[in-house]
Order: sequence, then C-alpha cells, then structure tokens
Amino acid sequence: MAAPAEPPALAAPVPASEPGSLSQWALIGRRFRHHRLAVASLFLLAVLYVLALGAEFFAPYSRDWRDLSHAYCPPQLPRYSWAHGLHVTALRVRIDPLTFKKSYVEDPADVIPLGFFVRGEPYRLWGWIPLERHFFGVKLEAPRRADGARPTFYFLGADEYGHDIFSRLIHGSRISLSVGLVAIAVTFMLGVTIGGISGYFGGAVDTLIQRVIEVVNAFPQIPLWLAFGAILPAEWPPLSTYFAITLVLSLLGWTGLARVVRGKILSLREEDYATAARLLGASHTRILFRHLLPGFTSHIIVVLTMSVPAMILGETSLSFLGLGLRAPIVSWGVMLQDCLSIQTVANYPWLLMPVVLIVLTVLSFNFLGDGLRDAADPYATK
Repeated sequence: MAAPAEPPALAAPVPASEPGSLSQWALIGRRFRHHRLAVASLFLLAVLYVLALGAEFFAPYSRDWRDLSHAYCPPQLPRYSWAHGLHVTALRVRIDPLTFKKSYVEDPADVIPLGFFVRGEPYRLWGWIPLERHFFGVKLEAPRRADGARPTFYFLGADEYGHDIFSRLIHGSRISLSVGLVAIAVTFMLGVTIGGISGYFGGAVDTLIQRVIEVVNAFPQIPLWLAFGAILPAEWPPLSTYFAITLVLSLLGWTGLARVVRGKILSLREEDYATAARLLGASHTRILFRHLLPGFTSHIIVVLTMSVPAMILGETSLSFLGLGLRAPIVSWGVMLQDCLSIQTVANYPWLLMPVVLIVLTVLSFNFLGDGLRDAADPYATK
C-alpha cells in the first residue's frame, strides 16, 4: 500500500515586526524614527516646550526683574575650578572720563558661586504653586554687594534696563510657542470643517468656498497682518491682545489646510465604504467626520506641523513692529524691539539672542514636518 501523504506544511506565521502586521500608526512611527534630523528636532522642541511650561522654575529671575546698575551687561559664561566650583567672575562698571562710555571689566577677586536648585526670588509656578527654588542661579552663600543685594549673574547678558535676557527668553517662549499652537487649533477647526464641506458637497457650495479662499489668498499677507495689528486698540489688556493676535493669524492661515482637505475628500467620497455608509442611512456629518477624515489624518498632521512656523513668525513680525503684543507681555518679538537701532545691535550683539531661538524653532518644525511627511507613507521606498 502507498504511504499516506504528509499533511501540507502550515504557512509560517508572520512576525509581529513585519510591515503587514503593524497598524498604520505603528508603521508611521517606525519610519519616523529612521529620520534622525526629525527626531532631533522633536527632542529640541520638547525641551523648548518644557522650558516654557516651567518658565518660573527654569529662569534664574522673574520676567520683570531688573538691575539698572548693570544695563547692557555682557554675557557671563560659567566656569569651573577646584577651588570655587561652578562660578562666574563679577563685572565692574568702568566709565571712560573722556567719552563717558560705559564698559565692564572682570574683577578676579570677586567670585560668584553658582549652583543648581538654588533658593532665589519667590514665585508662583503656573500662578498658584508658591516656590523659591530655581533650576540654576547664584548660591545663597555668595557674598552680598555693598547695598546688601545678592550679586547678579547674566548668562546671556542684559538689556537697556538691566533685565536678564536669558530669563526673559524662557518667559517669552511661553507666549511665542503657545501662539503657534493656539492659532493652529483654530486653523484646524476652520480648515477641516470648511474644506470638508467644500469637497463633500461639491457643486455651488464648492465653487463659492473656493472663490472665498482665492480672495483671501490674493491679499499680501504681511501688509494684511499689519492692518489687523493696527486695528487693535492700544488700551487693551495684554491677555486680550494675545487672543486677538492668535485670531488674526488663524483667520489668515486656514486656507491651505482647507484646500488639502477638499482635495482628499473629493478623491474619497466615492469610495465603496463611503457609498455603503450613505446607503445605510448615515448622516452627512457622520460620513464626513467618522469615515472620510480619519483616512488622511497623517496628512493633516503634516500640514499643521508645517504651518506652526508661519504662525510664530507672524507673531514675531507684528510684535517687532509694535503692532502686536506689547509690554509688559514678554515674547521673542517684543524682545526684538530693542534691536531697532543698528548701532545698538553693533555695540550689544547679545540682544539678538531671540533671533537664534526663532531660527532654531522654525527649522525644527520644518524638519519635523519633513519627517512626518516622509513617514506618512510607510510603504514608500527610501
């Protein structure tokens, strides 16, 4: 008798790491991790936003702290020695008897010890947690000045009024970075809703919405920002001005997202699952927001990420020209108002430190957007 045939071999199980067994978001995450520049940008942005959230703790001084005796003090870079540990050398003011020009010279005999988690000026974290510890600053055992005040330390120098630029950069990041996120939230709601309606219904509704978008895009953006900024009353409180600037940036930034959403909806509304949902009696709202929009969520995230730098630059431009946020609010654009004079910038180049942070932030968002755009199609070849 013939030997019984062997049973067919079972197909080997697909490992969990194979692309076919992973969800779309897992594939996007795995591909994103291979984009080193985007990962580094994400890490840098996370650091900036952590500093903004804990600005009172990370800043050595408060937002309005100042010492007029150290106006335009140059940066003091920390040093380390076995005798004094982490420290800086105190700076003394010297005035030229002929030109009366002020300059600063180091006093090697006066050493200011520095440390981490030191006691300093009392503050309220997020406005309601009373604390005295600062992440970095002058130690309590530092010798007092002749007037009894604690010695000063300017990591990135001081401005015209003796404000610590490093502290104000950290406090200003809370405004400058949050403006982009709040504006993007409003842009997301307007762009997704209006663009979705335009692409889903089509016809006269689509034609009307597209003509409105073309009219909005026809206006030059910077002059339009200036016009909206000039309308804001100067007597408004800082909080009202902040939300007004956010609204202005949102009303001018939703058109790009709306067109992206419209194009995607036009290609998806005739798919079988959308037709089946209509035949089953699903409402237009449910079909649009529960069936069509989730199909290209990754593309929406990419567009929003690439739009944040434009919002940050818009706030910076308006505040720099004096038509946006104003003192006592501290933002990177408000700080750049000290750089209106070329002579001032030439003599005190450390006043341009907000520009460094603005450039780093904008580049980080652009690199992050590039990484997300490449990762949004996880099946694409490298």
